[in-house]
Amino acid sequence: MFFLSSNKKLALLALAFCLLLPTSVSAMHIAEGFLPANWCLFWYALMLPFLGIGLYQIKKKVQTSPKTKMILSVAGGLCFLLSALKIPSITGSCSHMTGAGLGTILFGPYIMSVIGTIVLIFQALLLAHGGLTTLGANSFSMSIAGPIVGYLAFRLLRYSKLPPLVTVFISAFLTDISTYLLTASQLALAFQSKAGFLASWIKFVTLFAYTQLPLAIIEGLITVAVYKFINSQNKMLDNLSS
Repeated sequence: MFFLSSNKKLALLALAFCLLLPTSVSAMHIAEGFLPANWCLFWYALMLPFLGIGLYQIKKKVQTSPKTKMILSVAGGLCFLLSALKIPSITGSCSHMTGAGLGTILFGPYIMSVIGTIVLIFQALLLAHGGLTTLGANSFSMSIAGPIVGYLAFRLLRYSKLPPLVTVFISAFLTDISTYLLTASQLALAFQSKAGFLASWIKFVTLFAYTQLPLAIIEGLITVAVYKFINSQNKMLDNLSS
């Protein structure tokens, strides 16, 4: 954190402190055994093709530039750290950032699907955060759908007159929010009330909205800070995001 200003260091320390807060309820990752088996299989089936393409793209990038491994590690580390920070919600549950914005901007949604899935596996095994049966659903929302939205926004906004760092912020913000919206959709599909899908979706969206919106803003700011640092230190960033 030596390259950050005092205010940014304080913000990161505050986020780290949140990791120490006791939480006995589920976070935005869908917990182990929570989804019915048919939905677990459905989301796994949707996830696997993205992983195949992502692994192929990683192999090509590493062969072209071995230094890519370092930035892949940075993207994975940030994703693990931010998505592991469970912030208590006033609704009695928890919310968290995704950490997927940086990897999405640098590498695109296919490679981010691999990074995010690896992160989710480690969190499930080491932190009991998420689960292996729900890995497909969690990976599709956090590592695929969210990054697709964020990456499309990044590509489109690059042609606008917005400053580059504003584009990075918006892309990271949308990656977080779209992940959260899809997670709500996954839960609403699996646990529809008698009032139907929409009523269930609104219930799950409301459950996390109070904390997820400010967290998405914080994630956008953190992503901008890390992106700015990498951009100042590594000239190959333009080739990675082209």
